[in-house]
Amino acid sequence: MAYTPHTEEEIRAMLEALGLSRLEDLYAHLPPSLLNPEIPLPEPLSEDEVLRVIDGLAAKNRSGPVFLGGGVRDHFVPAIVDELASRGEFLTAYTPYQPEASQGVLQAIFEYQTMIAELTGLDVANASLYDGATALAEGVLLALRASRRMRVVVSQGVHPEYRAVLATYLHAVGATVETVALAGDRTPAFEVGDDVGAVVLANPNFLGAIEDLAPLAETAHRAGALVVAVADPLALAVLRPPGAWGADVAVGEGQPLGNAMSYGGPHFGFIAVRERLLRQLPGRLVSMTEDGEGRRGFVLALSAREQHIRRSKAKSNITTNSQNAALRATIHMAALGPKGLSEAALASAAGARRLYEMLLEAPGVKPLTRPPFFAEFALVLPRPPEDVRRLLARRGFHGAYPIPDYGEGAALFAASERARPEDLEAFARAFWEVL
Repeated sequence: MAYTPHTEEEIRAMLEALGLSRLEDLYAHLPPSLLNPEIPLPEPLSEDEVLRVIDGLAAKNRSGPVFLGGGVRDHFVPAIVDELASRGEFLTAYTPYQPEASQGVLQAIFEYQTMIAELTGLDVANASLYDGATALAEGVLLALRASRRMRVVVSQGVHPEYRAVLATYLHAVGATVETVALAGDRTPAFEVGDDVGAVVLANPNFLGAIEDLAPLAETAHRAGALVVAVADPLALAVLRPPGAWGADVAVGEGQPLGNAMSYGGPHFGFIAVRERLLRQLPGRLVSMTEDGEGRRGFVLALSAREQHIRRSKAKSNITTNSQNAALRATIHMAALGPKGLSEAALASAAGARRLYEMLLEAPGVKPLTRPPFFAEFALVLPRPPEDVRRLLARRGFHGAYPIPDYGEGAALFAASERARPEDLEAFARAFWEVL
């Protein structure tokens, strides 16, 4: 939509107030080379010719199947997600401060919260956060506020980028963090001191391995600590949810739900908690209520944001959320339903297992991740993963995400429900050639 903010009359009034006769006089102090620079443009093209040029430029970003891991995967996004999430009432709506004018957006947020709470097995979720890393940081800060302790223990199975963001947040508030190294590909049993406020665990972990974390959650609770679980939302369609194995807080990256990889973002983070932690949630919370005439309505029930309450009492300085990305996840979950989500999760796991078996047949390749795992796994390669990734890209594939923190030659691979048998076989052949 074209938008011209000033009428001719307003422009004349502005110039008169400034003592100028024409708009060009506003820029008289600038050199002519900046006002009217020579721009080397090609000859004019027809619309069809322009589209061909644009397609050619876009084609440079296209490649074959994507087998990179690291928490962002190439999942199928139904067309209905793009169609509904692109409607004007969603794209132009911002923070729904006025419920009388924002019922559609508020209802969508309410349904998103409900779905995330069901996936995680916890009581309540907020309206979303920026991404998985900041969601973890907010979840840990929440746990420290509730426990009134300032020490955190985190498994090395948590994404290293998440741990880096967490360390930055904790440094700012004077908390300390200790990392528990993995034993192979899983988190070992460890002691939790009575000064620990939060224990952070991941399932599946960064190496893709599925862990039994209930015993560790019991250990944390006996010491008075809260458990923050980092979860893959698609895996939650088939795995035991965090709330069922003892987590008090669940966080994660929502990209696998209805959001394209998009070169790493923007995506959204999710957070869900047990009811007793409700008032520690950052951001905002939408609830369903009734008006004076008994009609159903949706409102902002709690907003522990610095814009709404005294700054010193705000739970977070993040004052908004990734609403459109969360909306896409809501549409995606509604379109697929529990059965469709489960099918996508199982197909991803099956594709990853088949790829794992094929790549292990290559000479010199060793497993770092052992079954069972979900959609990602780690291997130790006989040559630098950076070289492998670059050479695979030349052959039209994305794979071998280097993870040096987990050992020399370590690399992640992943599969999704989009990986056809012929794609897996073609990637395996390219992998053999590269090695």
